[in-house]
Amino acid sequence: MAKSCCLFWMIFLLSLIHTISPSLTITNITTDQSALLALKASITDDPQNILASNWSTSNPVCNWVGVTCGVHHQRVTVLNVSYFGLTGTIPPPIGNLSFLTNLVITSNSFYGSLPIELTHLRRLKSIDFGYNNFTGEIPSWIWSFSELESLNLFGNQFSGS
Repeated sequence: MAKSCCLFWMIFLLSLIHTISPSLTITNITTDQSALLALKASITDDPQNILASNWSTSNPVCNWVGVTCGVHHQRVTVLNVSYFGLTGTIPPPIGNLSFLTNLVITSNSFYGSLPIELTHLRRLKSIDFGYNNFTGEIPSWIWSFSELESLNLFGNQFSGS
Protein backbone atom coordinates (compact mmCIF):
# COMPACT_ATOMS: atom_id res chain seq x y z
CA MET A 1 0.00 0.00 0.00
CA ALA A 2 2.78 2.42 0.95
CA LYS A 3 4.59 1.62 -2.31
CA SER A 4 1.55 2.34 -4.48
CA CYS A 5 0.84 5.57 -2.58
CA CYS A 6 4.44 6.72 -3.04
CA LEU A 7 4.31 5.78 -6.73
CA PHE A 8 1.07 7.75 -7.17
CA TRP A 9 2.64 10.90 -5.67
CA MET A 10 5.78 10.51 -7.73
CA ILE A 11 3.75 10.22 -10.95
CA PHE A 12 1.59 13.16 -9.87
CA LEU A 13 4.62 15.36 -9.16
CA LEU A 14 6.33 14.42 -12.43
CA SER A 15 3.21 15.23 -14.43
CA LEU A 16 2.83 18.52 -12.56
CA ILE A 17 6.45 19.47 -13.25
CA HIS A 18 6.02 18.50 -16.91
CA THR A 19 2.90 20.67 -17.12
CA ILE A 20 4.34 23.73 -15.35
CA SER A 21 8.00 23.83 -16.39
CA PRO A 22 7.53 24.50 -20.12
CA SER A 23 5.53 27.62 -19.30
CA LEU A 24 8.37 28.87 -17.13
CA THR A 25 10.98 28.76 -19.87
CA ILE A 26 9.09 29.19 -23.10
CA THR A 27 11.01 30.99 -25.80
CA ASN A 28 9.26 31.02 -29.11
CA ILE A 29 8.43 33.24 -32.06
CA THR A 30 6.87 35.72 -29.61
CA THR A 31 10.30 36.11 -27.99
CA ASP A 32 11.78 36.71 -31.44
CA GLN A 33 9.06 39.21 -32.28
CA SER A 34 9.73 41.14 -29.07
CA ALA A 35 13.47 41.27 -29.83
CA LEU A 36 12.85 42.55 -33.35
CA LEU A 37 10.32 45.13 -32.15
CA ALA A 38 12.97 46.34 -29.68
CA LEU A 39 15.33 46.77 -32.64
CA LYS A 40 12.63 48.67 -34.53
CA ALA A 41 12.09 50.92 -31.49
CA SER A 42 15.82 51.68 -31.35
CA ILE A 43 15.82 52.92 -34.96
CA THR A 44 15.80 56.71 -35.15
CA ASP A 45 15.69 56.92 -38.93
CA ASP A 46 14.13 54.51 -41.44
CA PRO A 47 14.26 56.59 -44.64
CA GLN A 48 12.76 53.88 -46.86
CA ASN A 49 10.00 53.19 -44.30
CA ILE A 50 10.80 49.48 -44.51
CA LEU A 51 10.49 48.65 -40.82
CA ALA A 52 7.74 51.19 -40.19
CA SER A 53 5.52 49.74 -42.90
CA ASN A 54 6.35 46.06 -42.57
CA TRP A 55 7.47 45.14 -39.04
CA SER A 56 4.19 45.10 -37.16
CA THR A 57 2.26 42.65 -35.04
CA SER A 58 -0.36 42.44 -37.80
CA ASN A 59 2.16 40.58 -40.00
CA PRO A 60 3.72 37.23 -39.07
CA VAL A 61 7.36 37.73 -38.02
CA CYS A 62 8.58 35.22 -40.58
CA ASN A 63 7.12 37.42 -43.33
CA TRP A 64 8.90 40.60 -42.22
CA VAL A 65 11.35 42.10 -44.70
CA GLY A 66 14.91 41.14 -43.75
CA VAL A 67 13.81 38.21 -41.56
CA THR A 68 14.20 34.54 -42.43
CA CYS A 69 12.84 31.75 -40.24
CA GLY A 70 13.82 28.11 -40.06
CA VAL A 71 11.51 25.68 -41.82
CA HIS A 72 11.18 23.20 -38.96
CA HIS A 73 10.96 25.35 -35.86
CA GLN A 74 9.66 28.66 -37.30
CA ARG A 75 12.20 30.75 -35.37
CA VAL A 76 14.27 33.64 -36.72
CA THR A 77 17.53 32.27 -38.15
CA VAL A 78 18.64 35.20 -40.33
CA LEU A 79 18.35 38.93 -39.77
CA ASN A 80 19.54 40.84 -42.82
CA VAL A 81 18.76 44.56 -42.86
CA SER A 82 21.70 45.48 -45.10
CA TYR A 83 21.42 48.66 -47.14
CA PHE A 84 18.13 49.70 -45.51
CA GLY A 85 19.62 53.11 -44.63
CA LEU A 86 18.75 52.63 -40.96
CA THR A 87 20.11 54.79 -38.16
CA GLY A 88 20.00 53.59 -34.57
CA THR A 89 21.54 51.30 -31.99
CA ILE A 90 21.52 47.55 -31.43
CA PRO A 91 19.33 46.93 -28.36
CA PRO A 92 20.15 44.21 -25.79
CA PRO A 93 17.00 42.14 -26.57
CA ILE A 94 18.57 41.14 -29.90
CA GLY A 95 20.43 38.63 -27.73
CA ASN A 96 17.12 36.76 -27.33
CA LEU A 97 17.08 35.60 -30.97
CA SER A 98 18.37 32.23 -29.83
CA PHE A 99 18.12 30.49 -33.23
CA LEU A 100 19.93 33.26 -35.12
CA THR A 101 22.76 32.02 -37.34
CA ASN A 102 23.34 35.12 -39.50
CA LEU A 103 23.26 38.73 -38.32
CA VAL A 104 23.81 41.11 -41.22
CA ILE A 105 23.41 44.87 -40.85
CA THR A 106 25.92 46.06 -43.44
CA SER A 107 25.86 49.60 -44.84
CA ASN A 108 23.53 51.37 -42.46
CA SER A 109 24.23 53.98 -39.80
CA PHE A 110 24.12 51.93 -36.61
CA TYR A 111 26.17 53.56 -33.88
CA GLY A 112 27.29 53.13 -30.28
CA SER A 113 28.77 49.99 -28.83
CA LEU A 114 27.74 46.38 -29.27
CA PRO A 115 25.59 44.99 -26.44
CA ILE A 116 27.12 42.11 -24.51
CA GLU A 117 23.80 40.28 -24.85
CA LEU A 118 24.92 39.32 -28.34
CA THR A 119 26.99 36.64 -26.59
CA HIS A 120 23.72 34.75 -25.99
CA LEU A 121 23.54 34.04 -29.74
CA ARG A 122 25.45 30.76 -29.57
CA ARG A 123 24.41 29.59 -33.06
CA LEU A 124 25.86 32.59 -34.91
CA LYS A 125 27.91 31.59 -37.93
CA SER A 126 28.11 34.98 -39.62
CA ILE A 127 28.24 38.52 -38.21
CA ASP A 128 28.42 41.39 -40.68
CA PHE A 129 28.47 44.83 -39.08
CA GLY A 130 30.49 46.40 -41.91
CA TYR A 131 30.10 50.06 -42.87
CA ASN A 132 28.21 51.46 -39.92
CA ASN A 133 29.26 53.92 -37.21
CA PHE A 134 30.03 51.63 -34.27
CA THR A 135 32.56 53.03 -31.80
CA GLY A 136 34.53 51.93 -28.78
CA GLU A 137 36.79 48.98 -28.24
CA ILE A 138 36.23 45.85 -30.25
CA PRO A 139 34.67 43.72 -27.52
CA SER A 140 36.85 40.84 -26.36
CA TRP A 141 33.78 38.58 -26.31
CA ILE A 142 33.41 38.93 -30.10
CA TRP A 143 35.76 35.92 -30.41
CA SER A 144 33.69 33.73 -28.08
CA PHE A 145 31.26 32.42 -30.72
CA SER A 146 32.23 28.78 -31.21
CA GLU A 147 30.25 28.41 -34.47
CA LEU A 148 31.47 31.69 -36.02
CA GLU A 149 32.77 31.32 -39.59
CA SER A 150 32.64 34.93 -40.78
CA LEU A 151 33.09 38.28 -39.01
CA ASN A 152 33.08 41.70 -40.70
CA LEU A 153 33.63 44.84 -38.62
CA PHE A 154 35.26 46.85 -41.41
CA GLY A 155 34.24 50.47 -41.98
CA ASN A 156 33.38 51.40 -38.39
CA GLN A 157 35.16 53.53 -35.81
CA PHE A 158 36.21 50.71 -33.49
CA SER A 159 39.40 51.06 -31.54
CA GLY A 160 41.75 48.28 -30.51
CA SER A 161 42.57 45.20 -32.52
